[in-house]
Amino acid sequence: MKVLYYDVFCGISGDMHLGALLDLGVKEDYLKTELRKLNIEEEYDIVVTKGMKCGISGTRVEVILHHDKGSQEGNHPHEHNHDHHHHHVHDHQHDDTHQHGHEHSHDDAHEHGHKHSHDDAHEHGHKHSHDDAHEHGHKHSHDHAHQHGHEHSHNDAHHHGHEHSHEHAHNHSHDHHHHRNFTMIKDMINKSTLSDGVKALSIEMFRLVAVAEGKVHNKPMGEVHFHEVGATDSIVDMVGAAICIDALQVDKIIASSIQVGGGFVTCAHGKMPVPAPATVEILQGVPLKYNLVPFETTTPTGAAILKATVSAYKDEHDMRIHKIGYGLGYKDFEVPNALRVYLGEIEDAPGDLVIENQYVMETNIDDMNPEIFTYIEQKLFDAGALDVYKTPIMMKKGRPAVTLSILFSKENREALQKIMFTETSSGGVRETQVVKSMLKRDFVDVETSYGSVKVKNLYYEGKCIKCKPEYEDCARLAHEQGVPIQAIYDAVEKKVCDAD
Repeated sequence: MKVLYYDVFCGISGDMHLGALLDLGVKEDYLKTELRKLNIEEEYDIVVTKGMKCGISGTRVEVILHHDKGSQEGNHPHEHNHDHHHHHVHDHQHDDTHQHGHEHSHDDAHEHGHKHSHDDAHEHGHKHSHDDAHEHGHKHSHDHAHQHGHEHSHNDAHHHGHEHSHEHAHNHSHDHHHHRNFTMIKDMINKSTLSDGVKALSIEMFRLVAVAEGKVHNKPMGEVHFHEVGATDSIVDMVGAAICIDALQVDKIIASSIQVGGGFVTCAHGKMPVPAPATVEILQGVPLKYNLVPFETTTPTGAAILKATVSAYKDEHDMRIHKIGYGLGYKDFEVPNALRVYLGEIEDAPGDLVIENQYVMETNIDDMNPEIFTYIEQKLFDAGALDVYKTPIMMKKGRPAVTLSILFSKENREALQKIMFTETSSGGVRETQVVKSMLKRDFVDVETSYGSVKVKNLYYEGKCIKCKPEYEDCARLAHEQGVPIQAIYDAVEKKVCDAD
């Protein structure tokens, strides 16, 4: 079994993940070619370089954003080197202690005639160098003197060199078309010529972040307007992640416990604890580690990548390692600021169980015509449901009701949810992730005196322990031959026993 293992000893962000998988062997040209299928290549460039962290060499990925028109007029491109980022709106946080000794409090456009020389953080408009982990709105690092020729709408005073908290402002004269919401991103991905697998995985990553942000801000997912999630660099990070994972063609993805860092981070809403609220929402049920460094080390993007792909979390593994890759962050810690990934194999013993992550969607119904259930069940199966079943329950006030449950894979979520909302009387659904363990199986055609019947063989510890004729074939032959259906089952059983 081909396995990808994430060693998340110092956290994970979108750009670190891309760097790790490119370092592992995914071709840079392939990634760029596939990303062009989104038709937004005019908005960004990808720069891939080699670097070192604590003596370990690895790959660093930098997404440089272009202004719509401003870059053609001499303005600086946005360099989103977001090592670690939050999806907090328009927060400018500085990790150094430089203060320029003056304070600007204004509501109109201004020019800065002073030089900004901050290694890790005077964030104000162009280069996003998130060394200690934030997707905070517009966080920019300038290493050169410049004048701002675009307008900033500040609703409160801010200090250059320490912390800028722009109240939903920062309106550049170059238009920020990067603020797409979840629906816009989903439509963009679905309209592309990316493979179906890459589309489904990309959308699932964005959905996880959207749901988390909606819960944190107490809004329905559809009402949450994302800025950094909808920014071009986040699209590159998450769709790029799906492209690279698909290119590796692994059978299983495993991860260690996830290091999330510690301390507090300042954003537009004030000081937030690490891990950020959206990050911890996404990582519910996942083993975490804390306080390796007093900074945020795992971002919502990184969390979503892991949650959407990893089937098991364990710090020890028994895989045979073939390749190792390192994706580098930007800030320097006492430990390597890197994501390590392994590509290898785990021996498949005969009869091993097949284990998959699947989902159960449920709703309780006490006010629908029961005749409609059969119709709805067929529609759900046609839309990709793996199983549909009903459980009788008693609801409040002694009302008899039915729990309608659907087992499904994540790529079919939206189609099934639409049927539940439009075809049943329900006004809401619940969803849980489950781990499904299955016996290995194969199918054979068995010839009987009545005709051919497909039989499912189930294996455990290398032996066939169960044989099951397919009902549809038995029912069809019983109808065609005019015999009881049990006669078909008996004929199959006799044929199988004779073969043994």
